[in-house]
Amino acid sequence: MTVPETAQPVPKTGNEVFFELHDSYLARAKSGPIGLLFLGDSITRQWVTVPHIWNHYYGACQPASFGIGGDGTQHLIWRIANGELDGISPKVVVLLIGTNNCGSASADDISAGIRKIVSLIHEKIPTTKILVLGIFPRGPRINADGNSDNWESHMSKIRAINADLATLDNGHNIRSLDITSHFRGNDGTTPKSIMPDQVHLTAAGYQIWADAMQPLLLEMLR
Repeated sequence: MTVPETAQPVPKTGNEVFFELHDSYLARAKSGPIGLLFLGDSITRQWVTVPHIWNHYYGACQPASFGIGGDGTQHLIWRIANGELDGISPKVVVLLIGTNNCGSASADDISAGIRKIVSLIHEKIPTTKILVLGIFPRGPRINADGNSDNWESHMSKIRAINADLATLDNGHNIRSLDITSHFRGNDGTTPKSIMPDQVHLTAAGYQIWADAMQPLLLEMLR
């Protein structure tokens, strides 16, 4: 059986920011204990823009956020294979990844990549619990190349991926949580006050994320 690229380690060759952030995360792992770790892409990375929310909810948990903009599953697999989980033992890892794969990979392949990450986390830090978040919803937008985003196709994949991720939940050391409904307005769309570009979150969006996740996260941290 051929392993898809989404489930293999792939670095962003030539992307200086990717390697700089990776090195900073290696340094953070060595600098002191991490009790709660977020892993992901730009949506995770941008927790740095809302320190008041981050500190209020997670400040007492020795938290760290290892997110890199544009990362797909294959890039996070490379980061894990190259040391980002070495020497740490967080109580919980919060995993949010996969939206950046939606333009080029099938739902099955993206799910395979996320499942590979879950297995790597268990392999590297077996006592850590994993909270696997469903991929957040997307909506109509213009991409950086000036073309309209194929968001309806992406959402079809995201729904299938999130349904698959729900089957990972064993009620113990792997939990799954899909908070899509929390981002949706009464008309079924995501308000621009929450997600102005229909991918990334505002402070209001991070507040919704934190509130929606908090009950399950506290249960896992206990």
